[in-house]
Amino acid sequence: SCEIHRLGRLQSPSADVREFACASISRLVQQSQTIPGFLQRDAVRRLGPLLLDRSLAVRETATGALRNLSACGGHEVCEDMVKQDVMTPLTALLRECCAGFETNDALSLKGQKNTVEDVANEAVNLLWNLCWSVNLLSYKSLLPLSLAHCLHTVTEDNAELLCSMNNAVLGTLESVLRSSQADMAHTLLRTLAAGSVWNLKSSLPTARQAQTLNALMATLSQCLELDAGTLIPQLRQAEVARSATASEAGNMEDHQAAAGNTAVEEMDEEEGVEPRTNGKATKIDKDFSDLLPVSPRGKEELREATALLTAQQTSLEIIVNMCCSDDPSDDEWEEASSSDESEMCPDGLSEGNTSLLSPLCLSAEVHGALINHNIPEKVLKKTQFPSSEAMDVCRHNPTWKMLIKKMHRVQYRALTCLHNMLSTMDAESLGGAAALQAVAQHLSTLVFSPPDIPKEEEFLEAVTGAMRSLLQIIAYMKIPQCMTPQQLMSLSEAATCCDVVSVRVNALAILGITGSTLAQEKRTAETLQMIGNALLQVATKDANLVVCGEALDALFDVFADGDEAERAAENINLLSALKALQPVFKAKIRKEGKGKYSPEQLCVLDNIKVNLRRFIGYLETVVKK
Repeated sequence: SCEIHRLGRLQSPSADVREFACASISRLVQQSQTIPGFLQRDAVRRLGPLLLDRSLAVRETATGALRNLSACGGHEVCEDMVKQDVMTPLTALLRECCAGFETNDALSLKGQKNTVEDVANEAVNLLWNLCWSVNLLSYKSLLPLSLAHCLHTVTEDNAELLCSMNNAVLGTLESVLRSSQADMAHTLLRTLAAGSVWNLKSSLPTARQAQTLNALMATLSQCLELDAGTLIPQLRQAEVARSATASEAGNMEDHQAAAGNTAVEEMDEEEGVEPRTNGKATKIDKDFSDLLPVSPRGKEELREATALLTAQQTSLEIIVNMCCSDDPSDDEWEEASSSDESEMCPDGLSEGNTSLLSPLCLSAEVHGALINHNIPEKVLKKTQFPSSEAMDVCRHNPTWKMLIKKMHRVQYRALTCLHNMLSTMDAESLGGAAALQAVAQHLSTLVFSPPDIPKEEEFLEAVTGAMRSLLQIIAYMKIPQCMTPQQLMSLSEAATCCDVVSVRVNALAILGITGSTLAQEKRTAETLQMIGNALLQVATKDANLVVCGEALDALFDVFADGDEAERAAENINLLSALKALQPVFKAKIRKEGKGKYSPEQLCVLDNIKVNLRRFIGYLETVVKK
């Protein structure tokens, strides 16, 4: 038939053929009499994967076809589309569109006439059609989660959308926050609602801000209280028990049905049922698990575990955003408060190092809410490695293996969250000197307890960022450092070999902070020499100018003052090394700068170039003494 022909062409290796097939379906479904035929042949399931096709043109026409299907089919068709989980590929598409707007998606740069904006327009229209037809909170399916994911994504940094928010939307989100169902799907739903509320905070009426902020923080706190290390083994045990019960019931059913198999086979032949397997009628495949992160049938416990980890990762990401935003709109959380934010800030640091602890951009209300709900303590617990029991459960079951990466990602987000809290909250709020020393010891354990320093790039980026922020505070408060010189150098060696620029930059900053502290102590010249040689090697050999600049900056900090630093500088011939490096560094900035680095990076590099000249002058005066 016509429908089979067009649906079959959706699988063509040619993007042009796939696009043409989608466009044909898009036109045909505008005739309502054709819609049942397409639905009977799994059109939604076949079109869904094309929302993420490599070709932007195919994405646009496939989404357009589904949009027309939803618009022309009415309420019942929209419900059917949702049951077939069109929301999963649609959610993924909307996320990719958002990322494409931020990164100028490479797909739109390869001569394709279609743009990310064209695709996003079709996707948003499809989403609207589905939202109008199906109630978010009353529909008992995956739809609430899918829509909550979409809303959380599209409300981030979306000024135009903020202007159009109304009390009905905000009221719905608040009602979700105050829901009390204990299952993991509802935990995730509340977390996503919390993220959307945070994104929309400037739209909240002043009178509701304090109350809503408290509900938001309570949601995040309750989510982070859950122990995945305990719950995941419990969920797996429940799955095993349920499967055993279902298997027993199935065996009994097979035994009772055996006598009637012949009659069933005869009836199958008459009615044209699909071919049989093991004497039983095989139903047409209605499983849409290829569009789902986890299969919906028989995997309830796995879905729960996945929802738990996704909720905790999302909670941590929301807190990361809270602790890094310098948006003036954050002040709107303060209502009529007369508190002075500067009271929360530590005293200013010495000139040249003021960036170490500032700006502390949390409003008094957000800062207080984080503390009142014990968020820092709960974040710190999540920075631990995943429990060995939960990891073993997932390793020994193929369908649960995908949770291993999710468990690690929760740890990485917690480390990033810790980094941001250390950067934006005063030391006393984090427990004072004793607590900071304990955190430092904990981070050292994470890095140095395994047989080797973990090489996972995402881990290194998160843990070095947290260590950098913590060491800055520790140095400022003159708390003794917890890392031995050998540990420091091994971390530096592992991090400076990493391909991720931010990891190399963090490692160099850690060396600089530690070295500048050691320079004020006695009998540290030998360690300072090790640090100096490591920094010189990076400054000379690293291909990235930002990394070279950070290495030079660290050298300035380490060798800026003190007898031990002077002795170490002389022993490693620092002056002659920097004189040789200076013209090379200037030439690289001139040659590579404009093509490879942003204006902000170039500004920093120019400052480092000036400081290098001044530092060489300083070392020359030291030599003449």
